[in-house]
Amino acid sequence: MKKRSWYLTLGGILTACMLAFTVTGLFWTPYVPSAMDKAARGIGPTPAHPFGCDSMGRDVLSRTLEGAGSTLTIALAVLAVGAVCGLVIGALCGYYGGMADALVMRLCDAVAAFPSVLLALVVLALTGPGKYNVIGALGVLFIPSFARLVRGEFLKYRDRDFVQAAKLMGVPDPRIIFVHILPNLWPTLLSGLTIGFNNAVLAEASMSYLGIGVNAAEPSLGYLLKDGQGVLFTLPWCAVFPGLAAILLILGVSLLGEGIRERMGGTAL
Repeated sequence: MKKRSWYLTLGGILTACMLAFTVTGLFWTPYVPSAMDKAARGIGPTPAHPFGCDSMGRDVLSRTLEGAGSTLTIALAVLAVGAVCGLVIGALCGYYGGMADALVMRLCDAVAAFPSVLLALVVLALTGPGKYNVIGALGVLFIPSFARLVRGEFLKYRDRDFVQAAKLMGVPDPRIIFVHILPNLWPTLLSGLTIGFNNAVLAEASMSYLGIGVNAAEPSLGYLLKDGQGVLFTLPWCAVFPGLAAILLILGVSLLGEGIRERMGGTAL
């Protein structure tokens, strides 16, 4: 089997398993994640508590499921904001060009010159922590990368024969953009979306770990890592299992994205 097939197979299986795990956390957990059991304080992995319990007797598996579901929701929302807005901006700039294109791209360059996580930290320091603030801050900061990606692809296609023929036939510009050109961008977009998803997971985890992301009422995997840091040497399972869930989710999507990129010949962000 070729290497790219291994990427697709292993990445697809791992991603499917982790998505099943995270989606489960949105609807079901074996225990109430915030419920405390005095008799189970600090116990290690057991059949009743496969991931053990923390110092307050909360089931780590339930908290990891809840955190994974929260992380998935945030990452997908961030990706939706960044990808949709970036797609529209990049398509219009790449198709029409002109002064507006130059100004928008210079703005994107200015935003890209600063680390996105650092800018998000500044925004959240002003607006305060919370799931929706994280989604808004990261979503806006992801727009320039998608806009540049889409714009570059539109520059390659806007002068192709099939586009010029459509113009001569009087086809409206919106139809040319979204029906004639956009379908050709799917290999590139799929690869870019996988990388964007991983970046969103890492950015959210970084902010939650620093204490300015989500709060205790809606914990994510990053928050659970922060919560388990203080007991890393006494109750290591409190940090190991949430960290492992985040690693496997990112690894699976990365392998899947690499397989898609090699199979379809797309370019990444």
